[in-house]
Amino acid sequence: MSIFASEAERQDFFPVARHQIFLGHGGVTALPRCAADAMIAHVHASCQNHQEFGEVLRDIDACRALCARTIGADKSEIALLGPTSLGLSLFANGLKWEAGDELVCYQDDYPSNVYPWTALREKGVIVRFVQPDRPGHITISDVEAALTERTKLVALASCHFLTGWRIDINAIGQMLHSCGILFSVDGIQTIGAFPTPVEHVDFLSADAHKWMLGPMAIGIVYVAKRNFAICQPTLLGAWNVRSPNFLTQPDLSFPETAQRYEPGVLNATGMYGMYASLKMLEEVGAETVSRLILDVRDYLETGLTQLGFEFLSPPASEPMRSGIVTARHAKVKGAELFSALEKNRITASLRMERNSGEWLRFSPHFYNTRAEMDRVLEVLSASL
Repeated sequence: MSIFASEAERQDFFPVARHQIFLGHGGVTALPRCAADAMIAHVHASCQNHQEFGEVLRDIDACRALCARTIGADKSEIALLGPTSLGLSLFANGLKWEAGDELVCYQDDYPSNVYPWTALREKGVIVRFVQPDRPGHITISDVEAALTERTKLVALASCHFLTGWRIDINAIGQMLHSCGILFSVDGIQTIGAFPTPVEHVDFLSADAHKWMLGPMAIGIVYVAKRNFAICQPTLLGAWNVRSPNFLTQPDLSFPETAQRYEPGVLNATGMYGMYASLKMLEEVGAETVSRLILDVRDYLETGLTQLGFEFLSPPASEPMRSGIVTARHAKVKGAELFSALEKNRITASLRMERNSGEWLRFSPHFYNTRAEMDRVLEVLSASL
């Protein structure tokens, strides 16, 4: 199952596929050709002119609009910032907290979505951890069980980075808003692969370097317009504080858009790469991308099952699964299998779970093929 006319075309779009099988999109992606070409073009143009030449500001506006379409927001709610932890820290530090306020997060989430929140303990904030019945499998009931009358905000990932369980963003967001509780989402493990709607989300941050197939240190930071007043900018500069003619003013005044969270010059080169990748994904179509990811992911899971692997990720029958397959084999250590994959030019990830130790994580994207999965299974079978 492929959208490419030939293997040569697939490799032209994704040059990494010429010399390896890349299954590390849950980590740091290899760039598609369109992103690399867009970034190179801007760099070369910047040799002929300054880096913010005329078209750049117009292209920044177009990128905001594309990012907004990707998550169902308005472009005025989009700041172009990365990495993910930057946006999450802006949310945590921009809100006004009082001693005794409570927030809910998940202790075994990726550290970027834990530390900005646990650091608020210094302000007297009480941090409560959601307690799912298995790693990363967070349900609306799990969230409800962690709430109290003092809960101000819940911070969750749209998908767990290790186990690949997605959350029901809409259901959890609606429930929280009915209780008057804010909802922050780390969206890096779903945007570009699966729907990540923000209709019932207050804050979202996601760098481009995973499933968006974009470069590092540029991404989507979303703040709902209704929250501009309560989430104050904590990074200040000439770009987000109104300074007519670059003259400082006695009072701080911000734009009525999410530019208020961008303190200075943007990562323009990265922006071009992110725009190119997101435009490609938009042209392929969100439903097609998700369908192709799940097809190759499920195919890999079936083969691993036949080889006797056990899984930390949800089964193919689970609608809230993602593109992540996390598995291990009782006979051979994960590090040994990881080494065998590397020697055969197959890129996966070796990750640790707090209680159960080493696991192999595979995270294919829409351009990966069943033939590639057959090669992965062949290498693993020979290593058992």
